[in-house]
Amino acid sequence: MADIARIANVSKPTVSRVLSGSPLVTQATRDHVLEVARAHGYAVNRNAQKLRQTRTDTISVVLDFGSHRGGRIADPFIFELLAGVAEALAVRKLDLLLSPPAAQDERAYQDQVNARVVDGFIFLGQGERDPMLRDLAKLGVPFVVWGAVDPTEPYCAVGSDNRLGGRLAGEYFLRSGRKDWLFIGDTNHAEIAMRHDGLSEATHGKSASIRVLRTGDMSYTSTLNDTAAYLATHPAPDAVFAFSDTAAMAVIAAFKEQGLRAPEDFALVGYNNIPPAAAFTPAITTVEQETHIAGAILVEKLMQKIEGGRAASTVLPTRLIVRET
Repeated sequence: MADIARIANVSKPTVSRVLSGSPLVTQATRDHVLEVARAHGYAVNRNAQKLRQTRTDTISVVLDFGSHRGGRIADPFIFELLAGVAEALAVRKLDLLLSPPAAQDERAYQDQVNARVVDGFIFLGQGERDPMLRDLAKLGVPFVVWGAVDPTEPYCAVGSDNRLGGRLAGEYFLRSGRKDWLFIGDTNHAEIAMRHDGLSEATHGKSASIRVLRTGDMSYTSTLNDTAAYLATHPAPDAVFAFSDTAAMAVIAAFKEQGLRAPEDFALVGYNNIPPAAAFTPAITTVEQETHIAGAILVEKLMQKIEGGRAASTVLPTRLIVRET
């Protein structure tokens, strides 16, 4: 800064204000100082600059790799959600640090905040780490979660009404005259367990039964293999509720191998309403989560936490999109 100030014939504090984006300097002075800096090869060292500030202006987004085989995530839903978060952070001029969930200990996340690596965390998916998230909340670390919204949880979560989604699927099966249902998904995940609970609510007082197929993980391949193995040893159901649209596509493929097609032989409902679901053959009936607003809400809730405020959990609008299956 001293060199730039000398060359530009301004004071060092003026250079500091220009480089920090202060409104206390005129646009002409700002342009002059920045032109001198660029002409002489100077650039702001953002990491060094952050050490002088109270915040890092960096948010860590933590994906749920544990729910996918070999740490591979291929579900378009996750990337739609990630894109929404990235866009919302960009509007606030905040950096996104994409982090693998290597830390299973809540203290490791606290250390990242204390060491001023990041200002807070957005967890995309609870998976099976709810106990860790509960402990992290007790430490006062700023974070929000995309996942199941439960009033008993001590942390802020944003997600769809999973129970309602399950109930809507069940009511659709009943209207279609289906009585032998198969629920596909790992109920160790809070979101998926709520969807199963909602599906069960729809059977109350009705002559319908539910079987459960727990998949090895949330990948297309695992769902395809598990469904095919199930159909080889069990009678085919007349309705299937899959934990995601990607899983629903795997279900269609597995049933097709047995000569069964939707909707002639079975009704099918997926979850998430990813764009390929509408273009798939047959087009998949699904439960929609409004992911286009989820990213902005997650970022807004996290900033409330970072600024010392309270952030309440939010349930997004949830509705059934009826298509061919």
